[in-house]
Amino acid sequence: MFMIDIVLKNTPSILSVQRKEAEGADEVYKQVTEALKAGSPALLELTCEKEVGKRFMFQVSEVLAVQVTDKSSAGSTSGRPPGFFALTATAE
Repeated sequence: MFMIDIVLKNTPSILSVQRKEAEGADEVYKQVTEALKAGSPALLELTCEKEVGKRFMFQVSEVLAVQVTDKSSAGSTSGRPPGFFALTATAE
């Protein structure tokens, strides 16, 4: 299972959809990045393969970042999953 995370300006939460295959995740990633490069369409709607019925529409101009991660992988060597806002542990 692959997770596509989208961060929007002035929004504390992350919008996420999932795809079963890497090709599907890459397709969504390219769809978002191409819309960012072109500036159109103004609105983009995404759906989730895991949660049937989950969908959201957002304004492309509000996107700050997009990320694709493999949920089936164990994550990084530190034991935390990859992500935009992963907290770092400091030894004191």
